[in-house]
Amino acid sequence: MKLILSSSPHAHAKNSVSSMMRDVIIALLPAAGCSVWFFGMRAVWLIAVCIAASVVTEAVCRIAMKRENSIGDFSAVLTGLLLALNLPPDLPLWMAVTGSVFAIAVAKQVFGGLGYNPFNPALSARAFMLISFTGAMTTWSNPAGYESVTGATSVDAVTCATPLMFIKKGDVSQLTSLKSFLLGNIGGCIGETCAIALLIGAAYLIIRKVITWHIPVSFLATMFVFALFKGGVPPILHVLSGGAILGACFMATDYVTSPITAKGKIVFGIGCGLLTMCIRSGGGYPEGVSFAILIMNAVTPLINRYTQPKPFGRK
Repeated sequence: MKLILSSSPHAHAKNSVSSMMRDVIIALLPAAGCSVWFFGMRAVWLIAVCIAASVVTEAVCRIAMKRENSIGDFSAVLTGLLLALNLPPDLPLWMAVTGSVFAIAVAKQVFGGLGYNPFNPALSARAFMLISFTGAMTTWSNPAGYESVTGATSVDAVTCATPLMFIKKGDVSQLTSLKSFLLGNIGGCIGETCAIALLIGAAYLIIRKVITWHIPVSFLATMFVFALFKGGVPPILHVLSGGAILGACFMATDYVTSPITAKGKIVFGIGCGLLTMCIRSGGGYPEGVSFAILIMNAVTPLINRYTQPKPFGRK
């Protein structure tokens, strides 16, 4: 009889890195489809260019580092898709390529590749692009068929203010109906506008046990309670506006950059929600999800340290 000695854990699940990445990609398909529906070929090109640039950069980096090719785990595809969904519809494609290269080469491979990056690669790239290409990253277009508060319908792309900008000014009268927030017929990044599509994807991930409820629920609930006490704007608008749902369900739940314990995930989600609302309320920048998650990524090691369960029998 041959015995194999190995380290724990000894009970293995059927999940693999590639299968989990595929599940997240599948969960993002409804949001990606809605982005194409509302923004047309602009969304198609952004998604295609970001994914292609991410995959090529991953391959080149692995060859240059003389390491095993990791394209097959689909993590580069997921990073490119997430980055594309976090970009304005009219962003020049060369900027999208630049962001994709930064996400893979700098935010991921410099640290050793998947599993070693301390910050979410897609969000790191978005922050880099926001600083480097501020004008292009803050120029928004109405989706095709957008219906304004006056009832006028736009067929062509028109430069507009996002709902968060109106919320920042406290001008709720300029906001569209709640139905538009749910369906995605509003201005913003191509993948963050349709709340229903994002929630369907999040439900799929929870059912598949790829993520748990702890971070999304604590994240969004904290935002809701903060907005409720702050007043001025209905709290549900803060939750449905900007990248709140996309960030809470698909970015903050990243395995590598989020805590591993249930208690730690709740602390992480609360921290993300508080920071998001502090940035939205106190600064000149109307959005805060990306920076909130990146800040909490830096705190993740501490959260893991102080929320890990004590071994049985230890005082």
